[in-house]
Amino acid sequence: MFGSIFKLSTKLNNQSIVMTLSRSIVQQRASMEEYFKDKRFIVTGASGGIGKVIVGRLIALDAHVFAIGRDVDTLPSSDNKKLIKVTVDVGEWDSAYSKVLEMGPVHGLVNNAGVAHIESFLNTTQHGWDDTLNINARGVVRISQAVVKNMIAAKIQGAIVNVSSTISEKAIPDHVSYCASKGAVNQITRSMAIELGPLGIRTNNVNPTVVMTRMGKKAWSDPAKSGPILQKIPLGKFAEPNDIADAVMFLLSDYSRMVNGLNLYVDGGFMTG
Repeated sequence: MFGSIFKLSTKLNNQSIVMTLSRSIVQQRASMEEYFKDKRFIVTGASGGIGKVIVGRLIALDAHVFAIGRDVDTLPSSDNKKLIKVTVDVGEWDSAYSKVLEMGPVHGLVNNAGVAHIESFLNTTQHGWDDTLNINARGVVRISQAVVKNMIAAKIQGAIVNVSSTISEKAIPDHVSYCASKGAVNQITRSMAIELGPLGIRTNNVNPTVVMTRMGKKAWSDPAKSGPILQKIPLGKFAEPNDIADAVMFLLSDYSRMVNGLNLYVDGGFMTG
């Protein structure tokens, strides 16, 4: 009888210990998606495939979004009053800064605007070089300056996500200005992470491989061109716009609150080789 009582007591004690450990391990936390409700975000390059997907994701999660692009007619359309379309040329140093500053404080910024001039090294033009560096790198700095100034004024500990590329580190032919611009973005992001981190503002990169937007499909439809790149991707495929949006949403959210100064490769393993 005493043996049975002892066994029962031991079993109950063990169950109590397990339940206590379970309660201490499992912490109740809101889902990542809930973070975005009623917060404010700016997305540059919102006319393109990746930008439109990111805007759509944010609107679907009940966020307020400023969709920025050069041509208002090509920006995402929606009856949702939380979507505001704004014509901004991120390459215009003064006007871009003042227009973004007028938008007021936001909780997050996605620097997605970018151009690519497909030119070999020997045939790189001044226009191709200047336009690419101006939009892809200098634009990131100027838009971010305005956003950060508003964040500081409003005491917002926000997040900035810069869209870079795997070829910021692994060059490919005929992309000298693009490779240079995205290499600059990597260093801009690191500098921002160091300087803005103490203010509670996080800055990270998303570094995609080739992305199958409408333009991406056209540019990489030739197997002679795409084949050598695909062979270096262990997953054997290029990225889709939604893959990039997944990474961006994570870095904007508080689920990445200890992530700062990171290059997040969305490349199917391309950078491992």
